[in-house]
Order: sequence, then structure tokens, then C-alpha cells
Amino acid sequence: MADEQFPAAATALEEYQTIEEQMASPEIVSNPDKLRKLGRRHAELGSIVSAYKAWLQIKDDLEAAQEMASEDADFAEEAKRLEGELPAAEEKLRTALIPRDPDDARDTIMEIKAGTGGEEAALFAGDLLRMYTRYAEKRGWTVNIQSENTTELGGVKDVQIAIRAKGTPAPEDGVWASMKYEGGVHRVQRVPVTESQGRIQTSAAGVIVFPEADEDDDEIEIDPKDLKIDIFMSSGPGGQSVNTTYSAVRMTHIPTGIVVSMQDEKSQIQNRAAALRVLKSRLLAMKHEQEAAEAADMRHSQVRSLDRSERIRTYNFPENRIVDHRTNYKAYNLDAVLDGDLQAVIDSDIQADEADRLANQQ
Repeated sequence: MADEQFPAAATALEEYQTIEEQMASPEIVSNPDKLRKLGRRHAELGSIVSAYKAWLQIKDDLEAAQEMASEDADFAEEAKRLEGELPAAEEKLRTALIPRDPDDARDTIMEIKAGTGGEEAALFAGDLLRMYTRYAEKRGWTVNIQSENTTELGGVKDVQIAIRAKGTPAPEDGVWASMKYEGGVHRVQRVPVTESQGRIQTSAAGVIVFPEADEDDDEIEIDPKDLKIDIFMSSGPGGQSVNTTYSAVRMTHIPTGIVVSMQDEKSQIQNRAAALRVLKSRLLAMKHEQEAAEAADMRHSQVRSLDRSERIRTYNFPENRIVDHRTNYKAYNLDAVLDGDLQAVIDSDIQADEADRLANQQ
């Protein structure tokens, strides 16, 4: 029986069908939060179900052709063809069954902070912000700046953005599935605009990414007594006040010491809600990292993305070269990458991660 060979796939199919029935019920249709959660799980199971059905179809067709092969040469030829297709279908199903990062379909919060290098580092952080914004646009995602601290020359001291997909993407198409590889230290080598002698300078910017929690995410509960909330005026470049109302919010989670500041929404209420969502996202990422460590099954991609000190990539302007130090990916199209053509770089990380997961399944 097919179910005996791939019981996990059979179970996934049953769950998939049950979810489809639930999503069609009036109770779920009228509840956006439940519909979103079910939709995410439905998309997560979709690749398994698709591969399982394809494998079942080939297997059933092969059995039927083999039964008729002795009576008809055409069926014998068909059986030979299907026998050749079966191993590839089986391998595709086995790959689909390898556990994915459960957060892959989630949206993503990203922080970019200028590191060593003064104004040049801030300008590079601004370059990274534009690169990710343009990459998101190419993927059909939206980018919302949640907080930003800029310099007078147009650089970015620090910025926090939310990158979100439209609808309910399949896990492999989710924002986190790609952006989780961007966390770490990004190093730039170029002649700064402030350098009069034409000397190449090395500076850096840090990128932190974590999956965005749903507003109703029951994985994370925050006790209001654990929060310290400060209200202050929003400020612009150079510390200038940009409005005369105390709408900016600084939220401190006392048990963990996590601090979230939000000032780009129009009102204090909106900034408070946005800060709370980011705080939940940080706590969710921390919880998943701890669970993975305790299980001794670290998700390499997420570990990288949460490591603030690891140098992951170098952007060399004089040679128009980009190097990813984790995968040894190298290309001489830095100008295109900074314009948002980042997919090939990210693909090198995805392929390395998939190879690790496959090796761990052996």
C-alpha cells in the first residue's frame, strides 16, 4: 500500500483535506485570524500533497500498465517509461517531506544598523535599505518603514522595516524563507564620498532579521505588567523634532531586557500597537531559537540570521564584486545586486541549507 511506504505523506494529505473543509465553513470564512492560520498551514502542506499525488498517480499507472503488458506491446512500453519516472517522483516526495523551517511562510522584521566607519557606514546602511526595498519590490512584497534614524548626508544610522508578502504564500515563497539568510555583518570596501585622497576604506553595517508574529499569535503571551512604556516626541535627522506631540513609543520587556522603539506611525496608539507586534516577533524568534538549541537540531539558517556578529558578505566596489562568505558565492555584478538583483546570492544560501537538511535526513 502507498500509505505504508509514505505514512507521513498520507497523514499530510488527510490534514490538507480537513483544512480545506474547515476553510470553506462560514465560521472560518468570517474569522480572518483563523483563516490566515489555516491558510498558512494549507500552503505548507501543499508541496507535500502535490508530490504525493504525483507519485501515487505514476505508481498506480505503472501497476495498471504492468498488468496489461503481456497482452499489449504498447502497455509494455508504457510500463517501461513509468518505471523510469518513478524514482524521480519518489525522490521529489522524499525531499518535500524533509521538515522545513516552520516560520518560512511568515513575514519578516528587519533591522539595519550602521557599524564601524562613521558616515560611510551610515551611507552603506542606506544602500542596503535600498537594495532590500528593491528586491522586495521585484518579489511583489511590500516594505513598511517602522522606525528610521538618518544622517544629514542621507545615510542611515539605524532603520527597522517590515517586509510582507501579499496573500498566503507557499513556505518556499514566504518572506522569511529568503530573508532569514541576511542576518549578520555586511562589509563594504570602497572610496567614501568623504575621502579626498581616494583611499579605499572598509566599513560595515549589521542586519538583524526575525519572523514577524501574528497579532493574535497564541505562541507568545505578554503580561502587561512586564512592560515599561515611555512616550516621547518623534525626531528626524540630527535629532530635530518632527512633530509637537508625544506620539513615539519606547517599549521595554522587563524579563528579557528587549527594547523596541517606534515613531513612524501617525499616532501614539498606532506606534504602541506596532511596537507590541515587533516585541512579540522578537520573543517568538528567541523562543524558537531556544527550542532548536534544546533539541540539538539547530536550524542553520535561523542561527545565522540571529547572529549579530557574523560577517556574512563583502561588497567590493572597486572590483564590482560581491562575496558570500558562508557559501563562497562570488559574482562581479555588485551594481545589479545593489539594485535589487539579489536572488542568485540568496539562492546560494538556500541551496546550502537544503543540502544540510538532506544530509541530516540520511
